[in-house]
Amino acid sequence: MVIDHPIFLESIRFIRSRLAANDLNYLEKRVLERLVHTSGDFTVQNLVNFSEGACEKGLQALKNGAPILTDTDMAAAAIKSMAENTTRNKVFTARMWFGKNNTNLTKTAYGLSEGWKELSAINSGSRSPIVVIGSSPTALTYLIDILENAKDLPSLIIGMPVGFIGVENSKNKLISTDLPRIVLNSTRGGAAMAAAAVNALLRETI
Repeated sequence: MVIDHPIFLESIRFIRSRLAANDLNYLEKRVLERLVHTSGDFTVQNLVNFSEGACEKGLQALKNGAPILTDTDMAAAAIKSMAENTTRNKVFTARMWFGKNNTNLTKTAYGLSEGWKELSAINSGSRSPIVVIGSSPTALTYLIDILENAKDLPSLIIGMPVGFIGVENSKNKLISTDLPRIVLNSTRGGAAMAAAAVNALLRETI
């Protein structure tokens, strides 16, 4: 059970009172509020990009028990507490598959792709994994590549890698697809921001 601290509730009320008018739906607004809260920055409302129905698909997958696959331990740690207190979805990290890498891929790109292959093989359809990327643009780019001809697709991809080399290209590549996604445009992002988007949806399962 999630018990919100009074300061958190006050912060959310403050954010809602200051957000610019927008056409976002209910779930999209909840995600945006958490992103603003996590970053302490109202300008992120100009950066967040939702594909149609992405939040609804992600929420339903969480309710169905879909696993959550992250690119970093930091993102996983930020999600696990909320998952344990709501729908108890299992949270996995790319690190779990690092040891098998004998390719030219980065460890994270390899680990995330192998994790996706393994988890999607046993969780398909309405339980297809949610993929959360808050650090590695190479992992995001390679994941999109292997999904091009895949039968099973993620219920939702949170694409929020942070940095300067390849980051914006990886996000633009995701946006150009029909995959269900939440993207934070520009070079901004990070594990905390990516986790905040998932936690906003987990909160709505209560």
